[in-house]
Amino acid sequence: MIRGRRKDVEPTVLLGVTSVAGSRVALFLVLVPLLLAGSLLMGPSGIGLPDLDSPVGAAILNLRFSRMVMGMLVGSALSVSGVVFQAILRNPLAEPYVLGVSGGAGLGAAVAILFGAVAAVPLSLPVSAFISAVLTLVLVYWMASRGSGGAPSVYSLILSGVIVSAICSSVIMFLVSTASAEGLHNVIWWMLGNLQPVALEQRVLAAVLIGLGFMVTWMLAMRFNALTLGREMAHYQGMNADLVIFAGLLAATLMAATAVSIGGMIGFVGLIVPHVTRAMFGPDHRLLVPLSAVAGGVFLVLCDAFARTVFAPVEMPVGVITALVGGPFFLLILQRKMKHAWVA
Repeated sequence: MIRGRRKDVEPTVLLGVTSVAGSRVALFLVLVPLLLAGSLLMGPSGIGLPDLDSPVGAAILNLRFSRMVMGMLVGSALSVSGVVFQAILRNPLAEPYVLGVSGGAGLGAAVAILFGAVAAVPLSLPVSAFISAVLTLVLVYWMASRGSGGAPSVYSLILSGVIVSAICSSVIMFLVSTASAEGLHNVIWWMLGNLQPVALEQRVLAAVLIGLGFMVTWMLAMRFNALTLGREMAHYQGMNADLVIFAGLLAATLMAATAVSIGGMIGFVGLIVPHVTRAMFGPDHRLLVPLSAVAGGVFLVLCDAFARTVFAPVEMPVGVITALVGGPFFLLILQRKMKHAWVA
């Protein structure tokens, strides 16, 4: 009886996918191209394709497609980074901003914009953002490790990240207050978050860096499953938890910094998407990582389509839309956290 039941169950739990979750995945993958196609139809003039027979209409459609590509890149990077931080920190409120990673990347990008490096060398923006984010992560890790006698605790990492992020934000505000009118406009628009297409070289480099971070994250997916049970439990299973945590943080930092460099300070994507994806498809990171990447990209593309359509002819920065959605979501998760312990 037991053997027969096990044979019936095994085909339905491959990679942790039950039959119900499998049908949800299939439905989701069918809806993705439809949602992306729908985003191309949304614009300030209404819903529908522009006149493709005219040069202006073709240019508008090309711009929408480029913004869709930008949204997929930035949304995927931010959502997968959120998955990694939530797994490592075992905290449902964790996202790229929690460890100061986005703040550090933002500081590096702001410096590159205000001091003219971007105008001279376009690739300096993602490079400076990544270097600044890595230095911020090292600083946060060093601060959290002091006095612990070993690996830092989750709470010391979060506290150190909040402090460093606040410092980075203060430095950005100082730079903005002393900038010229043109530099002030560029940085403020970038800080609000937008998906205006960047130079082709920057998009190619961003795709390569985000793809590299995603591959590392996906390779560590099984180990993230163990980490959600606690560092000690992962150690008892023969896993080098410290190495996995460091590699995961580095990969998440790479993706978040690249997203910030090309899309600006877009918040809450790394908070909302992992929670919704986990609730729909389960906590197994072997599925959670790729599905969060797709869902994050689609979510940001739809937010951008909404931003350029609803308030037309005024175009809202996409970061404002994600903040309006993410603020109440953050409060909801915080309320649940206060009542129940979170288990991935």
